[in-house]
Amino acid sequence: MIDITKDIQSLTAFRRRSGDFMKQLRKNRRPVVLTVKGRAAAIVQDAEAYQRLLDIAARADADEGIRQGLADVKQGKLRPAREFFAEFEAEHGIRR
Repeated sequence: MIDITKDIQSLTAFRRRSGDFMKQLRKNRRPVVLTVKGRAAAIVQDAEAYQRLLDIAARADADEGIRQGLADVKQGKLRPAREFFAEFEAEHGIRR
């Protein structure tokens, strides 16, 4: 959760006190929103939190792929693998 009194700062303040900001990130694990001319321009967060976000996104992509595959099965949008590979090999000139 972002604390707007502490976690939204100007880019200029971040440049001047980057060491303090890094200590804050390590201590409270909350991201800091950096602003330019009063508008959000970037988010700074610790590497571990960023990795967690990447892991969550990867799982979401996998879940969506499975969901789409199951929907294709329900709709009958499938064919035997042998048929697919035979067509693929013929199309690309692959001989066994």
